[in-house]
Amino acid sequence: MTPRAVVQEFIEQVRSGKNLERAFELMAPQVLAHQVISELEQTIERTPQNYVDHVLEMQHTYGAFVLEIEEILANGDRVYVRWRQRGHHQTAIEGFAPSGKPLLERGSAVYRVQGDKIVEYWIQIDRAGLRAQLERG
Repeated sequence: MTPRAVVQEFIEQVRSGKNLERAFELMAPQVLAHQVISELEQTIERTPQNYVDHVLEMQHTYGAFVLEIEEILANGDRVYVRWRQRGHHQTAIEGFAPSGKPLLERGSAVYRVQGDKIVEYWIQIDRAGLRAQLERG
């Protein structure tokens, strides 16, 4: 598969929560995840199982969310994806009690693919936009 095809399959099947078992086929055993949250960059190691648990946590927080790819671009072993995720506020987020109200989260990431597996990614999520939706009560 091309790097673009690997990442598109990962987003559409794993990140979306539709087919979590594909994480074990599309991710390397250890993936470096560079996360930017409010200008604070941190790098953590993710395993396929850890990522599955992460998506299950998102499903718990947002309910049965819908993830839509807005843009996907590939250049060599790097693939950029921008998406929107729509769900409902099911559990406490950043100190806000569950409200059931619709939430839209926007995010983007660059994935590095090696040997048909994701080995590294850099991700940014619009936490300020999410917080603004929660504050609107």
